[in-house]
Order: sequence, then C-alpha cells, then structure tokens
Amino acid sequence: MTTAEAATELRREFARRNWDRKATKRIVFELAIHVAIAVAGIVIFMDFHNTGVRVFGILVSTFGCMGVGTNTHTSTHYGTSDKRWVNEALSYLGYPMFLGLSATYWWHKHVVLHHPAPNVVGVDSDADLLPWFAFTADEIRASSGLRRFYYERMQFWLFPLALALNNFGLQKCSWTHLIPILCHSKGRKSAHWIDLSAMALHYVIWIGVPLLFWPLPAVAGFYILRTILLGYAMYAILAPGHFPAEAQRMTSEARNSVGFFAVQTAGTVSFRTGLLGRFLCSGLEYQVEHHLFPNISHVHYPEVSVVVQKFCAEHGLSYRSYSWAMALWKSWAVLRFPQQVVGRGDIPVPANHAASQTTSTVNQ
Repeated sequence: MTTAEAATELRREFARRNWDRKATKRIVFELAIHVAIAVAGIVIFMDFHNTGVRVFGILVSTFGCMGVGTNTHTSTHYGTSDKRWVNEALSYLGYPMFLGLSATYWWHKHVVLHHPAPNVVGVDSDADLLPWFAFTADEIRASSGLRRFYYERMQFWLFPLALALNNFGLQKCSWTHLIPILCHSKGRKSAHWIDLSAMALHYVIWIGVPLLFWPLPAVAGFYILRTILLGYAMYAILAPGHFPAEAQRMTSEARNSVGFFAVQTAGTVSFRTGLLGRFLCSGLEYQVEHHLFPNISHVHYPEVSVVVQKFCAEHGLSYRSYSWAMALWKSWAVLRFPQQVVGRGDIPVPANHAASQTTSTVNQ
C-alpha cells in the first residue's frame, strides 16, 4: 500500500470514528468564550487604576484575542462547519474585524503558499525573514560585512525585541496586500470589499466604541500594548511548528523529489501543552496532524494524533514532538545556530512513496 493509499484509508478510519465531523457548536462556543475573555480584559484595564490589576487586565484580553485568532484559524481551513459561508463569515469576524488582519491576505499567505510547501525556500514566505533575520547557513554565507556580523553576532539577542513589532508588521502587510488589489479591477473580488469593511470595523470596535466610555490616552495605550503582546503570543504559538532547526528547510527540487507527505512532516514539528494551552492554541500544537489533515475540526486532533504517529512510523515519515518550552527555545536558538537547507537526496523518500501523489489526497 502506498503512502497516499494509506492516507485515504486513514480518512475512512476518521469517518468511522466521526473525526471528520465538523464540531461547529463546540468551536463557536469556544470562540464566544475567547471573545468574552478579550472584552473582560479591556474592562478590567479601563476600570481599575491599580497597575497590577491593569497588567492582569491586558494579559487577560491578549489571551482572549489570541484565542479568537487560533479558533478562527480552524475556520480559515473550513474546519468549523460543513457550510462554506459559515467558515468564511467566522474568518472575517475573527481576523479582520477582531484582530485587524486581512482574511484574504491570510488565505493567500497561509493556505495557498505555506500549507502546500512548509519551509520550502522561495515558496513559503513564513520561512523567510530576510533581510532582518537569517535562519539558514546559506542566508548567512550570502551576506557580507556588517550584515554578516549582525547575523552571526547580534540577531539572536535582538530578535526578542523585534517581536514587539510582529503584529504591527502583519497589520501593515494586510493593508499593503489589500489596497493594491482594490485599486485595480483585475483580480478584485467581493471578498476583498468584505475584507476591507471588516478591517475598518476593527478600528470602530477597538478604538471608536471604547472612546465612548474612556479617554483617548487610555484607549490608545491599551490598543498599542495589546498589539505588542499579541506579537509575542503569535510567535509563541506559530513559531514552534516551523522555526526549530528540526523543521527542515528544503529546496523546491527536494520538495518535488520526495512528495507531499514527506514535505509536510519534514518541515513541521508538533509541541505539547497543558489544558489551558490546548484551549489557547485550538489545535495549532498538533502541527504535523494539521498539515496532513488541515480541514479537520481542531477538537479531534488529540485523538487523531495517536493514529497519525503510527501512520508516520509505518511509512517512514518524520514525526517530532517537543514540550512547548523546548519548542520555543529551539525556535529562538536557530538564530544562533542556523540550519542547513536540504536539497534533493537529503530527505529520505517515504516507504512506498508514489511521486505522482498531490495534496488533493489529504485535502479532499
């Protein structure tokens, strides 16, 4: 049995166990809790003047907002509901309206580019932080002078400070993606207008409405601080899946030579959390499982993980899982100990690999 055939059989097993069922009610209920937490945090921050309580309030709100983001991630993969419009409506609610991040930008960057080719150099933009940071030995060798000195001696120490701008950068990229499309009729769709409207509502909700109750300095201060903290929260949840050196970066040639399943598992690692972490991450800690079966409701991943690990072992596929703390450390350490980009022949071909298989096998 080829790897693709085994994956198809695994899908049938998921159906027998109801793991392919969209857990709509539970996911929407979790989303409502995250929204309530985010709102409660801003009320605590605004209504109390004790510094400690205010710090607690903004941390609570950041937790809720990040929870909205991870929960919405499931909807962007059409894993919340069998109804396409429900997934898209929740995507617009969670990303542009709640977090100020363009949904169409996310679908393009994450679903179209990243998922088919995680950590593939020149394809996956998530794996490319140049010119600010270099992850691979090739990137450092291609530099010279002060830039090379910076990569080799300084980037490791400056990276934690740069994360304060992480979410601001994503908001900027959202606008630079959306505005040029809207300015030209070619390629412009109704989705882009919906996206723009939802992003405008973001500022109404988080700045306009609070100004009806609290002064501008407090509202602006809260928004800026929350955006900074969200930059760190996003990194803490998204980076461990692909930044560690163990999540191999490969060339397009290597990607084409080994096939879909090896690419997904070689460029991805999972990490382990506790109960609170699982609620916050909404399945993003199960990165290997998610990359192999992205449209499954995240509530099923803990059970799916058991059979996926067996599947990977039987078919010679990588499966790595670390504690959350270790995965975070590895995500930072790669800036001090850059990894090698692997080419054709450097990644073992899975047992019974069929080179003709495509992503449609697991995304159907």
